[in-house]
Amino acid sequence: MRAWWASMFAYDQYEGSTEILFTWNDMNEPSVFSGPEVTMHKDAVHHGGWEHRDVHNLYGLYVQMATAEGQIQRSGGQHRPFVLSRAFFAGSQRYGAVWTGDNAAEWEHLKISIPMCLSFGLAGLAFCGADVGGFFKNPDAELLVRWYQAGAFQPFFRAHAHLDTARREPWLFGEDNAALIRGAVRLRYALLPFWYTAFYHSHRHGLPVMRPLWMEYPEDTTTFAIDDQYLLDRALLVHPVTEQGARGVQVYLPGKGEVWYDTVSYQKHHAPQTLYVPVTMSSVPVFQRGGTVVPRQERVRRSTECMQGDPFTLYVALSPQGTAEGDLFLDDGKSFDYETKARFLHRQFTFAGNTLTASSADPKGSYDTPVWLERVVILGAEKPDAVILQPANGSEMRLDFQHEAEPPVLTIRKPGVRMGDDWAIVLR
Repeated sequence: MRAWWASMFAYDQYEGSTEILFTWNDMNEPSVFSGPEVTMHKDAVHHGGWEHRDVHNLYGLYVQMATAEGQIQRSGGQHRPFVLSRAFFAGSQRYGAVWTGDNAAEWEHLKISIPMCLSFGLAGLAFCGADVGGFFKNPDAELLVRWYQAGAFQPFFRAHAHLDTARREPWLFGEDNAALIRGAVRLRYALLPFWYTAFYHSHRHGLPVMRPLWMEYPEDTTTFAIDDQYLLDRALLVHPVTEQGARGVQVYLPGKGEVWYDTVSYQKHHAPQTLYVPVTMSSVPVFQRGGTVVPRQERVRRSTECMQGDPFTLYVALSPQGTAEGDLFLDDGKSFDYETKARFLHRQFTFAGNTLTASSADPKGSYDTPVWLERVVILGAEKPDAVILQPANGSEMRLDFQHEAEPPVLTIRKPGVRMGDDWAIVLR
């Protein structure tokens, strides 16, 4: 049955399908609305004598598996699948994304989406999210804005609603609210290189992309009960605003002897401490961990396809020791060539001794891409006398820079080097 289902995704079988048409498996539990348990009776007997209670979750897993295999087969094994599934089981992370199911436009449902997705990640299901705005009922403008801001920092990000709810496109809530939602979406797109690299880490090592604080700080007992804030990979700490009418949030910054930087004001905060952060409707409290490098693509585009050749900005957040490190994974974003042909770049960025260097994190990979470095922003840096670019060919070139004294931020403009090349930027 699974082989037949997979065969039906062939382009000559699935009318109107294209290589960028992907699949959402909904109601694949299976659901039986007229039944007492809204599914098949648990004692219904399947072929081979198995009761439904034994195969209920496996059924959803197999639907997603067969769908993913069908998408791979339709491209001759060349392209990766994307399958969103409502039903899942242990191992479903190998086949696609999941979400939290039918929620409602209520503040409590926005709030609970965070520990739900954290639990998914700990169970191995890293690609998870919740229906932005709530599936049932109608959100007011404040709830909708806050949900977009929270959803933009969860692995799977999409708005979805029941057919009978009121229309909720962002532009229907006034220009001010549309601008707030647009800001959250733009931030999501700017951080896509960071998200993609975090998913590469998850792919290789199994760690959740969205993770509880105690995963990074297992000796800090204060983190054990915290489920309203979380880490993305190991670099960004996020505390979405999930209370109606909130004017501030309490953010716990973990890590004895560490520092965290507000990603908007660039203000440095020493850890560990609980920090009261005033918020407005435009606020999404996010902090970058000192000692990390976060890549972004900050040009505003209409799609990820339009971003393919866009330049990068590196945000370097210095530790108290004046060091930082991070990485970037690049490939074509759609094929299996990164596995079968080693067509990828995995770049390592290290800041130490007033020098930012770029090198290969995996010399087995090779991928020709024109993307280049447009800007470097170093948080916590003192003002240098000069900034020198040293490409791999041994030459030197002075770079333009701007320094803000309070808080100290150094912005280096247009190094112009390709992201796949080795280079160094020296602060003198």
